[in-house]
Amino acid sequence: MSFLNIKKRLRIMLFITMFLFLMLIIKVGWIQIVKGKYYSELAFKQQNLDREITAKRGIIYDRNGNILAMSASSEMITINPNNIPKEKKEAVAKKISEILEMDYEKILKKVNRNSSIEIISKKVEKEKSNKLRSWLIENNINAGVNIDEDSKRYYPYGNLASQIIGFCGSDNQGLNGIEAKYEEDLKGKPGSISKVTDAKGKNIKDTSENYQEAIEGNGLELTIDINIQQIAEKYLEEACIDNKCTDGGNVIIMNPQNGDILAMATYPNYDLNTPFEINNEELKNIWDSLSQEEKNNNLQAMWRNKAIADTYEPGSTFKLVTTSAALEEGIAQTDKEGEFNCSGGIEVAGVRIKCWRYYRPHGSESLRQALMNSCNPVFIGLGQKLGVETYYNYLEKFGFLQKTGIDLPGEAKSIFLAKEKVGPVELATISFGQRFEVTPIQMATMLSTIANKGKYVKPRLVKSIINPETNEKTEIQPEYKNQVISEESAEKVLDMMETVVGEGTGKNAKVEGYRIGGKTGTSEDGVNTGKYVTSFIGVAPIDNPQMVMLVTLYNPTGEGGHQGGE
Repeated sequence: MSFLNIKKRLRIMLFITMFLFLMLIIKVGWIQIVKGKYYSELAFKQQNLDREITAKRGIIYDRNGNILAMSASSEMITINPNNIPKEKKEAVAKKISEILEMDYEKILKKVNRNSSIEIISKKVEKEKSNKLRSWLIENNINAGVNIDEDSKRYYPYGNLASQIIGFCGSDNQGLNGIEAKYEEDLKGKPGSISKVTDAKGKNIKDTSENYQEAIEGNGLELTIDINIQQIAEKYLEEACIDNKCTDGGNVIIMNPQNGDILAMATYPNYDLNTPFEINNEELKNIWDSLSQEEKNNNLQAMWRNKAIADTYEPGSTFKLVTTSAALEEGIAQTDKEGEFNCSGGIEVAGVRIKCWRYYRPHGSESLRQALMNSCNPVFIGLGQKLGVETYYNYLEKFGFLQKTGIDLPGEAKSIFLAKEKVGPVELATISFGQRFEVTPIQMATMLSTIANKGKYVKPRLVKSIINPETNEKTEIQPEYKNQVISEESAEKVLDMMETVVGEGTGKNAKVEGYRIGGKTGTSEDGVNTGKYVTSFIGVAPIDNPQMVMLVTLYNPTGEGGHQGGE
């Protein structure tokens, strides 16, 4: 081989060596400079093993200090598979599966994984975790199995106020009701246990664990009175069963002076401690045959708070709105004899709309008598005098064209025709409470506004937020909005409502010794469905209202019929 060929080869080799060295420098630079932060974080995560300690959620109280929801101590079991001795993996998996009553094969699969940490079970009862502790000590297994603090949500009263309070999921996150709405306040701040491991996740000798304590969440004081809630739920259940209400019912009891919801009952309810167990016996029998979508739909229906999430035609209870507007606008008086006349019906734009007592017309009436008799033609006439523009202004002021903003998730919107689409017939039906839909909470808020001397008050469920360390309360102030009607008009409406209970369609609500006002309502649940909604809205005492109540029964099919007065 000539000298020139050797020299040429050496040059080529030198060039290749320099090229490879340059590539190595670029690669090192890329790792150290460009991706340095990323790989540092990756190494830190690989060598620092963190186990989260679940924070206790805040306690939920009723207005009198009774505990409605609390977090009981439990424990979470995790494993570090790489730290469990190979010869003891099967025994560990078997014992864990026995004590926790879990599938052995699934546990064994986790024990044999090449990972730094695996979650076995959350919210384990102390009795079970103590058994596992004892077994680990007896078998000299001091690494690889972790038993850490956890908490389990517990509801002392089970079914009580279930659609209000809501419940938590397996990760301790609020999934419904107050638990979901006030998640940020209730959840607290989780703690942690951290330690340094080698690249394979194994313990390093002479290193200790770093413990960061969890911080308990804030407590909540609700406006609910547990005694009133229990009474409301008891009698709502009786009413729904006695009247064979196929679609259940709800009750709202509200303090009109500050918007406090004293009770909000829905039937049927469910046990907050077992929220994924269906409450319908017929469904229980076929539950395993249902698809996952069908199961989810049925659970969602069970959790649904009808008082805020369902809309309905209010029927004659809505005549209170027409009455209030008519008095405020000065187009009617309370007791002017012969101001109105019921002939059994009224013709509107070529359509004859009957009074409910068309077969025996009410004849000459005052406004008080018309409300007492729940006479449709009178309120249709008042609606015509008010006109669409003015009527919709009152709908707006009473809060019917927007949500109330109550502090619960899932509030529905009302359903009204757009103002520009309302003709004479549509205005007529609105005037006596049909062919539109509102929520029960909107109706209770409307009467609370009248009972609060005509001033709108926003409904609320939480009175204060409580610091768990100091027990200091941060009060949530009531919210008042516009003056919807004058105090004088409000007093007149309440006075007429007392006559409805004393002499009219609401006689069954009369209680000796108490001044009670009210209004009955009956409406169709949709068009041509054959279903009805029966309701009664009341206030007491008339001279200084402390309580507004709305009772709504959906599709009563019992012998008592479907009239609100019954």
